[in-house]
Formats: sequence, C-alpha cells, structure tokens
Amino acid sequence: MNFMPAQIPTRRAFAERMVDRARDDKDFVVFESDLAKSTYSYLFHEAHPDRYFNMGIAEIGTSAIAAGMAAEGRTVIVCGYGVFITMRALEAIRSFICYPHLNVKFLSSHGGLTAAIDGVTHQATEDIAFMTTLPNMKVLAPADTESAKAAFDIALATPGPVFTRLMRDPLFDFYDPKESFELGGSKTIRTGNDITIAAYGDMVIQALQAAELLSHKGIEAEVIDFYSIKPWDKAALENSLSKTNALLVAENHQRRNGFGYELAVWCLENKPVPISLIGLDDTFGESGAYLKTLKKFGMDADAIAEKAEQLVSRKKMLR
Repeated sequence: MNFMPAQIPTRRAFAERMVDRARDDKDFVVFESDLAKSTYSYLFHEAHPDRYFNMGIAEIGTSAIAAGMAAEGRTVIVCGYGVFITMRALEAIRSFICYPHLNVKFLSSHGGLTAAIDGVTHQATEDIAFMTTLPNMKVLAPADTESAKAAFDIALATPGPVFTRLMRDPLFDFYDPKESFELGGSKTIRTGNDITIAAYGDMVIQALQAAELLSHKGIEAEVIDFYSIKPWDKAALENSLSKTNALLVAENHQRRNGFGYELAVWCLENKPVPISLIGLDDTFGESGAYLKTLKKFGMDADAIAEKAEQLVSRKKMLR
C-alpha cells in the first residue's frame, strides 16, 4: 500500500469534519475543557459560536454537563486530551453517560506515545483499557486523515456514547477519500500468509513498514487496521488466522488490558495460535521525539519485524 506524509493530524481531520457536518446537522453541540487549540475545536467555535461551550479546565464537570444536555435530547461532542477524559472524568462518563446510554461523543486527542514530546502527563497510554471496559461505550481509533473524518460520521450516526482516539502529530495518509468505514469494521491493508499483524491508529504505519522489512526476508505479513476497537471485526481476524496461524498485536498503549488482551482471549477461546503482543510493558513512557520514543520502548517497525520473525519461527517449531 502506498502512503504519503499527512498534512494534518487526525485530531484536526476529526474537528474539520465536525465543522463540515454542522452545516447540515443543526442538532449537535460541542463542549471543550479549555484545550480548543490543541483539539482544534476552536474551528467549530469560529464557525458555530452559538453551539460551542468552553467549560474550563474541568473534565469531570464537562462530561457531567454534557450528560445533562444529552439527556434533554441533544447530541454532544466532548473534546479534550485522552489522558484527562479517561481518568479525570471516568466516573462521570461511566455513571452519567454510559449507564443511561446517552449520545455523547468524545474527540480524544494525544493517544498513546503520539504525544511523546508532551511527556507522561499528556500521554494517554491506558485509555483503550478504560473506555473498552465501560458498558455501552463504542471505541474508534482511526489511522489517517480519511479514516478520522469517517470516524466522526460513524460516531454521529451511532446511538449512545462513542470514544474516538486521535493523534497529536501528522503522520501518514493511505486511505482514498472514497474508502468506506463502518462501526465494527476493519481493513486488511496488506495480504500475506505467514503472520497476521493487528494494529490500530499510528501503529498501522509501523506495522506496514515492518511488513516490508519482513518481505525482504521471505516472510509475508498480513496487516489489519482495526480502526473499530469496540466492537471489533472478529470475522476478519478469523479469516486471516485461517491462513497465517500466527498473531502479532501492535498497539501504542499498555500491553496489559489493551486491545491485544482482547484478541488473545478471543484466540484462546476460538482460534488457538501463537501470539505475541507489542506495547508498553508495565511502564510509563517519557518525553522525547515520537519515533525515538517508540524505538526506545520496542514499538517501532524494526521491533515489530523482529518480534514477527520470532513468532513465525515459533509457529514452525510447533508444527
């Protein structure tokens, strides 16, 4: 698959789509916790000031008030940093939004180590664990500009709460504007017979680069972009593993209780195959350049390729 440098980060692509949709959809409003420049929600404020509310540095209050407005029938988009949304406001999201199944959608920026330069306090490396655990919450994690735009459309069309994990910096684009996305879907963006690499968000790029490295060694990896984390595409994984019989999950998140744990449990129950997980190994990240930070924690393309090669060797030994 061809990919090129992205011109804007996924957080901006989501926000721009939010502005575009507001021209025709007069229902939804946007709440912000004083991070308008960082989430690009200021674009919505400029275009629709009467539907935009800056609630100050108070994520739990923002979520609680959003629940109140949603309970009255309005759809609310809550914008903020993932680490603050999923930790400071977790109780309000659980009890006031998820429990009554309200139409509150979250623009969650700075997912994982994509916020590397901002340091540990701004790196959401436990957010997938928290949000996928909440009943009624749906979780999306787009990898590029077009899938981020589509994520907004999916969130708006989906009843109940939806959490969309977005990235700090522009990385790469690879989806065509005509590509279609759906809740519970995935995209097999590279085919192969030797190993399945499951990824989402920024790690899709690392997985694709790793697949190219593996190809030079005669190992053909199948790469699946699980842009929908909850629900996720079980049929796509089953079909892929029927060919490859080995699974490597690469995610920019803690390995513990991440998406890899979800897939591993499913495989144990339905399709036992050799599995390895890549992510933060019970450690915090640190401040630094994004790619250097990934490399330090064994999460870049080289590390994925090395782990995949080991897993393929292990698979052969088990035959």
